Amino acid sequence: MAEPAATYTVEAQISRDDEVRCEDVLTRWMTALNHYDAAAMDALMHFPHVRIAGGAVTVYQQSGNNPMDLFERLRKQDGWHHSAWNETRLVQSSPAKAHYAVRYTRYREDGSVIGIYDSLYVLSLLGGAWKIQSRSSFGP
Repeated sequence: MAEPAATYTVEAQISRDDEVRCEDVLTRWMTALNHYDAAAMDALMHFPHVRIAGGAVTVYQQSGNNPMDLFERLRKQDGWHHSAWNETRLVQSSPAKAHYAVRYTRYREDGSVIGIYDSLYVLSLLGGAWKIQSRSSFGP
């Protein structure tokens, strides 16, 4: 007999104000991504920034290293037009770090779905600003 799935509750260690700041970063991130705005995305990342996806670990050492070719490939291969959050859920936090389990959908221009992907985004409070420090995605 299989054991039941483990459940746990999360006691947030960040303030509600900081949680709102983190969620604002995620909202602005999706807007920047959909506008194909690398500078706006960079402004929402701490560096070095780590991305784990597609079997590879990539470290962006500084602003300007975020390769936008991924989105060009998605446009050509899948007809990607935009993405949207399905869920952004705080799962763990400390006063200076927050782990968000996120789910997003990639869409074509006609609204048809390319895919739905789960990721973990780690936001850090450095230099007085909450920004995305790393991302681990099951998407390409």
